[in-house]
Amino acid sequence: MSQPTNTNQPLLGLRSAMVLLLGVLTGVAAGALTYLSEHSLPAAALAAGAGFGAGVLFFQTIIG
Repeated sequence: MSQPTNTNQPLLGLRSAMVLLLGVLTGVAAGALTYLSEHSLPAAALAAGAGFGAGVLFFQTIIG
């Protein structure tokens, strides 16, 4: 049996990490603003999820 080689490669590339980070920040901002406006956690969670999805799609097309 061969031993696996340790090449010290990252789990995510830099581009993927940046796209996901910016998507998370967009989702958090959308959720926070919605909660401050509506005072409803379910509405804030839905807005955060939508913001994350839209942010990932947007930044995926911009970065690269």
